[in-house]
Amino acid sequence: LLLCSLTQPVTPDLLVSPSSQDGDLGSADPKDRGNWTGRLDFLLSCIGYCVGLGNVWRFPYRAYTNGGGAFLVPYFIMLAICGIPIFFMELSLGQFSSLGPLAVWKISPLFKGVGMGTILIVSLVAIYYNMIIAYVLFYLFASLTSDLPWQHCGNWWNTDLCLDHHVIKAGNASFPVNISNTVSPSEEYWSRYVLHIQGSSGIGDPGRIRWNLCLCLLLSWTIVYLCILKGVKSSGKVVYFTATFPYLILMMLLVRGVTLEGAWKGIKFYLTPQFDHLLSSKVWIEAALQIFYSLGVGFGGLLTFASYNTFHQNIYRDTFIVTLGNAITSILAGFAIFSVLGYMSQELGVPVNQVAKAGPGLAFVVYPQAMTMLPLSPFWSFLFFFMLLTLGLDSQFAFMETIVTAVTDEFPYYLRPKKAFFSAAICIALFLMGLILTTEGGMYWLVLLDDYSAGFGLMVVVITTCIVVTRVYGIKRFCRDIHMMLGFKPGPYFRACWMILSPATMMALLVYNIIKYQPSEYGSYHFPAWAEVLGILMGLFSCLMIPAGMVLAMLREEGTLWERIQQASRPTMDWGPSLEENRTGMYVATLAGSQSPKPLMVHMRKYGGITSYENTAIEVDREIEEEEEESMM
Repeated sequence: LLLCSLTQPVTPDLLVSPSSQDGDLGSADPKDRGNWTGRLDFLLSCIGYCVGLGNVWRFPYRAYTNGGGAFLVPYFIMLAICGIPIFFMELSLGQFSSLGPLAVWKISPLFKGVGMGTILIVSLVAIYYNMIIAYVLFYLFASLTSDLPWQHCGNWWNTDLCLDHHVIKAGNASFPVNISNTVSPSEEYWSRYVLHIQGSSGIGDPGRIRWNLCLCLLLSWTIVYLCILKGVKSSGKVVYFTATFPYLILMMLLVRGVTLEGAWKGIKFYLTPQFDHLLSSKVWIEAALQIFYSLGVGFGGLLTFASYNTFHQNIYRDTFIVTLGNAITSILAGFAIFSVLGYMSQELGVPVNQVAKAGPGLAFVVYPQAMTMLPLSPFWSFLFFFMLLTLGLDSQFAFMETIVTAVTDEFPYYLRPKKAFFSAAICIALFLMGLILTTEGGMYWLVLLDDYSAGFGLMVVVITTCIVVTRVYGIKRFCRDIHMMLGFKPGPYFRACWMILSPATMMALLVYNIIKYQPSEYGSYHFPAWAEVLGILMGLFSCLMIPAGMVLAMLREEGTLWERIQQASRPTMDWGPSLEENRTGMYVATLAGSQSPKPLMVHMRKYGGITSYENTAIEVDREIEEEEEESMM
């Protein structure tokens, strides 16, 4: 009988995993949750998420103000210490568990408040980030003309201070023109026409809604909703365009930029290394901040995207592709931006540092002004803003997918069948919350949200995640999980970064931000004390989610306080791979309704033998047994 069973294996029903059966148990299968439908969906989504507006309007400015080419030294060191390890950790957590940013805290329910804090931060960022996309749409439509509206003075929104660059150029040829007390047409178009900020006296006086901006915001949310309508199945296809097309436009802008007269002045200004800056702690902090925000760690987007992967997807390779690709894109964007700024400085007869700006000032004032100096200016303007649109949409897809996935994973039986309706409800709610940003004083609120929503609160979230995974859950166990998933263990580099270097760097960032705290301002406007308090509370509220989550977790347990803390710190019984055939070692038969005492047998039946991953499972099981024997001795 034994020989017969070896030659002709028959798998009894007992060994068939619930995921391969019909009935209620199969509803735990990630197929119901959704998966990426193409091989490149995940990789392109991550690239689109990480390569965003910050690569174009923050990195180049940060580089030239912090030592030019020398800034690349701390930038790549911080990428190695902080960016790559935390990026890989987030992907590993998401792929191993197939859970979103809230449900993933089955790893240690005591710290579920970290997930709650993440969702709060992402929601606030999604509100104002889509407003920036609305501004981009406004400029995109304004570029569909033969003569750009911010090209000349003399419009109803211009003041006596407005000075056309053609006048400056003509003046420099015959007599010097004093431009110290003048304003460019593009700056007045942005502040007096698009924002109509003169209708507001400050953040406490929002003024009227700008209906053209309101419609652009509505269009922006409509685009986002249509792209995430079917979750990763739809957004995973959209990114084939939105993640790749910006590179085509960037290369076009780069080629056009470097062929302009005076472009070398801007590039020299951008890349000339000033190594004395490396002795300043500020430069290293700025490099870490750029890495931190550019890669989007802590926002839950990476974890969410990885949760839709198959269990053995090679995220180790993907980590290096995305992080290094993101860095190279930032550097390329700097060439595209500063080559045009060099041309612009030559046209105006002023130094490059007088025309260089960061953030919205670069995207909506300086670069549009530079576009007016080029032949076929509406064409180049349209390309630039279309690039910004695609860059922004990718990141917004990730924010929305993070929120929707997090909540639907918490209530899968109620919300997963109604995911499209739930996504619509979230989009409508965030659109309504963002209406204040479309008012005449909306820019003040946007600055407040930008300064505080993802500041120290996000750093606390990332630091806590690192500590919980390495200290509470255990670095050995986490590496064993990765071994089970990828077939190899992370080396000393990743262990050292997760245990010490990454959290220490994040802690230094947090302390630096607190010590060097500066009140928010927009131009010459300084925010009142109540607005500063509101901003600080905004950041604190996401941090307070952590102790609040701890209290809730302990209330669900029994025993003394210490016993409750210990019980709530341990992973839940159903923590681990979502599919039962992937659950080996300590994860065997811990799923609700599990019938398989040896999931390895399911693999043997399915593949007709033992694969490399089953060999890994056997190794992991042997390691666990050896550790248990050592602990008993």
